[in-house]
Amino acid sequence: MDKLRIDKWLWAARFYKTRSLAADEADRGRVQINGSDAKPSREVRPGDTVTLRQGVVLRSVIVRGISAMRGPAAIAQALYEETADSVAARLRAAEQRRLAPEPAESLTQGRPTKRDRRDMTRATHNWDDRWSASLDD
Repeated sequence: MDKLRIDKWLWAARFYKTRSLAADEADRGRVQINGSDAKPSREVRPGDTVTLRQGVVLRSVIVRGISAMRGPAAIAQALYEETADSVAARLRAAEQRRLAPEPAESLTQGRPTKRDRRDMTRATHNWDDRWSASLDD
């Protein structure tokens, strides 16, 4: 076997969990073979350069082997070789995510807790000064 559909190869190389996810990503234009967009039925051969997007990470790999069966991760990693530029970009992106501030820390106000609501109620309501309909002023 010297060629295989790109959706099967991406699934066998463990880039996507299911073959249908790999086909959907190819349909959306997130998979390129040798610089051109690939449909799920496009065939890949050893030596081809495959560029794909996994989440926010853009990966570029060179096809080293073909397998129609999904096997263990060690065998799947032998099917491709990631380019040096792709590895460097992936590590840079991981470092930026690690150093990025926690989004929740930027929120200064949110929904008050039960304790906060009780404190606000005590501060705004003085039950001795409440309005009364009685005439005994």
